[in-house]
Amino acid sequence: MIRRLPHVDRVGIEERAAMLGKRSIKTTAKQQGIRLAVSMLDLTTLEGADTPGKVRQLCAKAVCPAPTMPEIPSVAAICVYPALAGVARGALQGTGVRTASVATGFPSGQVGLDVKLRETEDAIAAGAEEIDMVISREAFLAGDDARVQEEIVRVKEACGDAHLKVIVETAELGSYDHVRHASMISMEAGADFVKTSTGKAATGATPGVCLVMLEAIRDYAERTGRIVGFKAAGGVSTSKAALHRLVLVKETLGDEWLTADRFRIGASSVLNDLLMQYAKTETGRYGRSEDFSKE
Repeated sequence: MIRRLPHVDRVGIEERAAMLGKRSIKTTAKQQGIRLAVSMLDLTTLEGADTPGKVRQLCAKAVCPAPTMPEIPSVAAICVYPALAGVARGALQGTGVRTASVATGFPSGQVGLDVKLRETEDAIAAGAEEIDMVISREAFLAGDDARVQEEIVRVKEACGDAHLKVIVETAELGSYDHVRHASMISMEAGADFVKTSTGKAATGATPGVCLVMLEAIRDYAERTGRIVGFKAAGGVSTSKAALHRLVLVKETLGDEWLTADRFRIGASSVLNDLLMQYAKTETGRYGRSEDFSKE
């Protein structure tokens, strides 16, 4: 069966993304935008050196990012490996911050479906409320859409009541046409969110990629009536980048998407920059990264 990809106007996408990136957000609006961005963060640690102690520290920061600025909200979720999902869930119990876990052979996805399902089930059993799965890029790039969709369907079933975020790893797909197609088949297979990247690739949530995926979500919602969220991950490391992604969401999907139920930013380092920028709006000077905890 020959795959027929949708055509995406690359020049048009990049021009619109660049134009929206020039929006100036200052003073009170900037403070509101930073608080909103913090509330939508999936604060992430996905390193081989992760320990229970590190995860507990990160959870404490997720609940109270800036003790000296009580108006700063908690983040949306903590994202960890399955082996540490139980630690995170225990530390976050009763706080409103959700526990997310990567699964399905993250980040490569190069394991069998039985392993992907078992890893998902283990993460759920440990307390994960959200699962971030990776699609099988080797199947997608070979044109085997049926396998990609079947795996998403099976993992979604294994999730039960947990939300499923499907990572398409945009840097490995080669074109905006492929990014849109991967987003569409993920949504059709039952994804609750579509996500740009694992954060392990060279690039991830570029403005153009985000806009392509947001337009796919808009078109899918208009066609089916089903709401799917969006997670920008990979390369969103500054306050400016985070605020730009908020603008893209607002201008493409509307204010109703500016909620943690529909939009997330996955990052490990952007929180400190958001806090530094927020402090500057109040004091008129930049703080130091050292003023905020690393974890």
